[in-house]
Amino acid sequence: MTYNIVILLIVFALIAWYFLSRGKTKLTTTSPQTDFKPILNTHIQFYQLLDDAGKQVFEQKVNAFLDGITIEGVGTTVDDTDRVMIASSAVIPIFGFKDWRYQNLTNVILYPDTFDGEFQFEGENRNILGMVGTGYMNGQMILSRAALIKGFSKSAGKENTAIHEFVHLLDKSDGATDGVPENLLAHEYVMPWLKMIHQEIHKIEAGKSDINPYAITNEAEFFAVVAEYFFQKPDELKHKHAELYEMLSTIFMQDRAKDDIV
Repeated sequence: MTYNIVILLIVFALIAWYFLSRGKTKLTTTSPQTDFKPILNTHIQFYQLLDDAGKQVFEQKVNAFLDGITIEGVGTTVDDTDRVMIASSAVIPIFGFKDWRYQNLTNVILYPDTFDGEFQFEGENRNILGMVGTGYMNGQMILSRAALIKGFSKSAGKENTAIHEFVHLLDKSDGATDGVPENLLAHEYVMPWLKMIHQEIHKIEAGKSDINPYAITNEAEFFAVVAEYFFQKPDELKHKHAELYEMLSTIFMQDRAKDDIV
């Protein structure tokens, strides 16, 4: 009887060792993240102004985005700098959220420059810098490589096309691209936000606002345009449009002006 108990204990010990060793192996075989620090430090000002902990979170989010989204070039070659700029454009608007995935995006297509409504990047009437696909193009984003690079240059000013398009995706995540991101904005803020949009549109139309006139196209474009302003020139936006800045801080859960971006 004692002999049988010893045998059983040995068997249980071997089984336990087997499963524990499997668990350890699984943990140690996780693929390491790609180190994009040199590119981020060179091109992404948002990243440069973060503290060490923030930079680590940003790097993780960039890697997570690139692991889940296909980026391909049409008429141009995609390099690591392009990939990091696209991923950063996606991460910047959602940096304040603990966990966010662009469920409505599968791939990003990079064109060499502007394109037209038929997705042609050669010939005349090419004036589109970026687009979130609909219909048969649903789940896809098209970006101009030239506009992508300019958005992270020192001459970008208030504009960043790629951030603009990712804000459209955030807006669209509730089922409607209408300038009211209901997934991000508490119900009690919806009417004040819409009132703010229309008041500012009237100022733009009257030539009394420095916001890009493209914002008067509709509420969705207003949201994307002022989001560009918020992330590109937060101090300036807060100084010139304090209420708008505060509302965008609430929506994106970020107070960028305190970081003294210039």
